[in-house]
Amino acid sequence: MNHAHQTSQEHRPGQLPTSAGPVLLGLARTAITEALGQTAAPAPAANWLRDPAASFVTLNQQGVLRGCIGSLIAHRPLGEDIRANALAAAFHDPRFPPVSAAEWLSVQVEVSVLSPLERLTVRSEVDLITQIQPGRHGLLLRYGAYQGTFLPQVWEELPDPKQFLSQLKRKAGLPSDFWSLDLEVYRYHVEKWREPQAPAGKAT
Repeated sequence: MNHAHQTSQEHRPGQLPTSAGPVLLGLARTAITEALGQTAAPAPAANWLRDPAASFVTLNQQGVLRGCIGSLIAHRPLGEDIRANALAAAFHDPRFPPVSAAEWLSVQVEVSVLSPLERLTVRSEVDLITQIQPGRHGLLLRYGAYQGTFLPQVWEELPDPKQFLSQLKRKAGLPSDFWSLDLEVYRYHVEKWREPQAPAGKAT
């Protein structure tokens, strides 16, 4: 039985052109580079950037998270969403100090475009585990004012579904063993692109 239903009609991963990766990565890097007052390549342009879509921008430095901000629901054109989330990840992620000009060339950019959220009907944590595929699905948990999400990429660090859920509940501000029939659970998948470990222009 399919327990999921689509909650919106925003852009789905897989509908983007094959050239989307370099365009989206370039858009994110240009936005941050310009904000740092540095000379940047012209921002890429494409008609499909005007279509609404939800995205996340993740920054890593030497394999360690440096910032991650995104949108769960499409509410503006993809190009605007990428630019806004890139700037937020670089300068407004409350977990980290703002990215500095001195370190910027050592920061690796990753962009993810999300599918529409699917709300799951779940009766227990065991039931939930049967409805998610490690490595493919991202999850959003919501309980009253508490909310947290893990992108599918987090499975690389937390491959065990029980541990994945436990850590996600903690991220949402809930006890790791929390369960309630009022807990809202949504799954989604992403299409993602990542810069090489050392972006072009980095001194070696």
